[in-house]
Amino acid sequence: MKAQVFRGVNQLSYEEIPVPELARDEVLVQVQVVGLCQSDIKKIRYPLYEPPRIFGHETAGTIAAVGADAQAWQVGQRVVVLHHIPCMHCGYCLNDNFSMCEVYKNITTTAGFTPSGGGFAEYVKVPGHIVQHGGLIPIPDTVSFEQASFVEPTNCCLKAVKKAQIAPGQTVLVTGAGPIGLMFIMLVNYFGARAIATDLIPARIDKALEVGATAAFDARDPDLGAKIKQLTGGMGVDTSLLAVPSEKAFFQALDCTRKGGKILFFAEFPDELEIPINPNILYRREIDLMGSYSSSYRVQALAADIVFNHRIDVDALVSDRYSLQDLAAAVERAIAPTPETYKILIYP
Repeated sequence: MKAQVFRGVNQLSYEEIPVPELARDEVLVQVQVVGLCQSDIKKIRYPLYEPPRIFGHETAGTIAAVGADAQAWQVGQRVVVLHHIPCMHCGYCLNDNFSMCEVYKNITTTAGFTPSGGGFAEYVKVPGHIVQHGGLIPIPDTVSFEQASFVEPTNCCLKAVKKAQIAPGQTVLVTGAGPIGLMFIMLVNYFGARAIATDLIPARIDKALEVGATAAFDARDPDLGAKIKQLTGGMGVDTSLLAVPSEKAFFQALDCTRKGGKILFFAEFPDELEIPINPNILYRREIDLMGSYSSSYRVQALAADIVFNHRIDVDALVSDRYSLQDLAAAVERAIAPTPETYKILIYP
């Protein structure tokens, strides 16, 4: 089969490799579409992992083979593949910190080499632990493979929205109107709150309004804080979701979030970046700072329901489609997006 093998920093090699062999409890899925995630780009561009590996994890496809002990699944079934499932009984899992679980981190889907997601290949193998514990989700006939590939990123965003306890009637600032920011806007609306978005690209500001933002502003607007206060009765937003790794965006959020509000870090910042802050700002204004990383088993069923029942318009997020052979070009497009670049999908 063909696969894009990570051979080193910024080195992707389109290669012929063996189709993974199945153990009795495993399932083989033919990949139909896989989303290109910012975390994939980070792994390709920085020396974070030893090669060779095959990345890609926002995967939807068709079951091609099943092991002798995985007969609950049928060849030809259309499925979403989830690349992580927690153990459900460690100290992290018992506190709903599923993404900190060692099983969650270390058992994952693979197309070969060190297991690393494996979606950037024609076939991906799903380990028995994932097969047995909810890591394959049947795709309804009314849902396309493209739409189904959004279940995993929807889960990640939904986890953040739930963690921030976004509720009806609240106002939420979303910094950054890329594909993740746009999904946040849709989910904020779904939960009955209203979203205010910021971005640097005029087309993305317009796109934010198109998908449901109450207002959208240029992040460089010197009057941003005053405008948001005006939209919120002088108080500021209840919650800010940082969908871009920007120090300036954080301080804008701090300025625009009301007393007693929350700021959630969703984007991953460069490791070398440190943000100086006077702790009395948090103390006196009772601002909660929190982070949300990866997905949550707790919201898996809800994420699938939201996508499968078209409760948000994931089709509006797709801007570019590339063949697997052209993955390197897709990565370059994501790094240097046009004003119209949002979600990029890959087709083996």
